[in-house]
Amino acid sequence: MKNKMKTKKAVTKRFKMTAGGQLKRKQCGKNHKAWGRSVKQRRQLAKAAYVNSTDQKRIAQLIQG
Repeated sequence: MKNKMKTKKAVTKRFKMTAGGQLKRKQCGKNHKAWGRSVKQRRQLAKAAYVNSTDQKRIAQLIQG
């Protein structure tokens, strides 16, 4: 009998799957020492980013379990 892989809860909290099948993630660099960045940089870091295609398959496996 083959064991099922459990969903990694840390991954489900950090990534969301879009309707088009891409993975959305938050950008780093917003919390610690953010005063060192310009207001424009902080504003742009608030937007979501997409996971790179090289990592997408691996992370999608962890989400689906």
